[in-house]
Amino acid sequence: MRSTLDIQTDVSLAPLTTLGLGGPARYFVRASSVETIEAALDWANDRCPALVLGGGSNLVIGDAGFDGLVLKVELRGLWETGPGALTVAAGEPWDAVVVYATERSWAGIECLAGIPGSTGATPIQNVGAYGQEVAQVIEHVEAIDRTTGSRVTIPGADCGFGYRDSRFKREPGRHLVTAVKFQLRPDGAPTIAYRELASALETVPSPTLTQVREAVLRLRRRKSMVLDPNDPDARSVGSFFTNPIVDAAAAQSLLCAAVDAGIVDTQDQVPRWLMDDGRVKFPAAWLIERAGISKGTVHEGVGVSSKHTLALIHRGDGTTAQLVTLARRIRDRVVETFGVRLHPEPNLVGVSLDP
Repeated sequence: MRSTLDIQTDVSLAPLTTLGLGGPARYFVRASSVETIEAALDWANDRCPALVLGGGSNLVIGDAGFDGLVLKVELRGLWETGPGALTVAAGEPWDAVVVYATERSWAGIECLAGIPGSTGATPIQNVGAYGQEVAQVIEHVEAIDRTTGSRVTIPGADCGFGYRDSRFKREPGRHLVTAVKFQLRPDGAPTIAYRELASALETVPSPTLTQVREAVLRLRRRKSMVLDPNDPDARSVGSFFTNPIVDAAAAQSLLCAAVDAGIVDTQDQVPRWLMDDGRVKFPAAWLIERAGISKGTVHEGVGVSSKHTLALIHRGDGTTAQLVTLARRIRDRVVETFGVRLHPEPNLVGVSLDP
């Protein structure tokens, strides 16, 4: 079985991530079929741990690499199964799916344009931007349950979606996503829920889905949130921290801290969103900047993007250890200033923000 899998050894993982950081994989295999994935998992079962790798856009790998099998999922294909119904293989680049949908006037993911990575990663993180989340349009997720080895189909309602969260994220390593079925809205109206996006489209009276997608791409490019080899700020995992959501007591404490520190004159000047459950969400970028971390901050071979405080970038000669040190410094500064702890959005492999 090993020979049919074409297992390689000591493969550098840095080029397979958008950060360009990380050590080698002890074993490595590319899988373009579900059968190959099953064979690879079976091979690793009694030998070593296995790490699933998609587009590498939401992944931070330690400098020591991964002492096990890295399984690069390269399943491809898109299948229409009804009006607005689209099943996509896990290895399909996500932005290509957005293009496919908007060109057919299928609404539901037009605001998720330009997000790097593969389709299989979208339900894990419940990818979202500009007022949309994939949770709103996922009908089901097809996966391999690694605890039983069986193929399963999980309805969207059973995926436990939350803000940048899902049952897949809360049960790390259990499910390997092989395909996702989306139910989009044929000829549906675009979602223009965010003020920033609405402002970008204010001269367009009735924007089409394609126009919304293009506006989102322009906004993301301004923040270096679109992969571009010519943009030094684009070598990142996108937003490194999630926006913190806290209970009412913690929110009030944060507001008081902002006033007491002279960051704002009144509590009303602190941006925030009240959630349906009574909790409050604060913008992590605002907290980071007001805690004294500026855009363009440099720390050895890594730094903070000059365009977006949430993006930690690899400047080309850095290490994962340096990136983690910077992330820890930012997290601790926000705790000291506001009493709120930021949590990383990407998957950390072989590293931790905790000492």
